[in-house]
Amino acid sequence: MDPKELHEQQQSKVQLVDVREPQEWQAGRIPGSRWIPMGELPSRLEEVDQHQPVVTVCRSGTRSGEMAEFLSGHGYRADNLDGGIQAWAEQGLPVRTPDGEQPGEVA
Repeated sequence: MDPKELHEQQQSKVQLVDVREPQEWQAGRIPGSRWIPMGELPSRLEEVDQHQPVVTVCRSGTRSGEMAEFLSGHGYRADNLDGGIQAWAEQGLPVRTPDGEQPGEVA
């Protein structure tokens, strides 16, 4: 999914699942995203609503692409954020610290 398209749909239509590592999440995240690290997602599937579309996010789109395929294989309507949070930030879309108070950065 294209970053601008996701930004337009994000609030009401999709679940955004960030699969990055702790240090990446702490540096900055997409507002409204839920953090479930890639290695934990298989054991935390119950935290993702199977009735609502999911978009997975990582730094560049590789890991999240794998997780979108994993979720699709388990009956979710899942897509990957094209280019990851890097592409999101490059398009001038917001990146915040996990507390939402400070501008974040892509790590």
